[in-house]
Amino acid sequence: MALLSQKARKWLRIGLAGPGAVIVAVVTMAGMALWLPAGAANIDNIVLPLVLFPLIWAALFFHACLDRRLGRVALVAIGLFALHAGLVTQKFIAQSAAKESRG
Repeated sequence: MALLSQKARKWLRIGLAGPGAVIVAVVTMAGMALWLPAGAANIDNIVLPLVLFPLIWAALFFHACLDRRLGRVALVAIGLFALHAGLVTQKFIAQSAAKESRG
């Protein structure tokens, strides 16, 4: 038995494939800069997420469009969002704590 109507499932899928995929891809791109190694020129951790952004967005978009189980689509998107948003939040909290301890 379905918990959502067909119309609600359609709009949820559109939301996950459209603005949801873009938002999760942007947050993932921001979080990737924190866990990727810096590389020889110390810019690889910034450039690589920018280059991979279209691939991340496309993967999320096609996953939302093609997967039969809407719950799995939402779980993957929410998981990526929560993980990378947590990394970015932790970085900002650590920076603000360092500024407060200095002055």
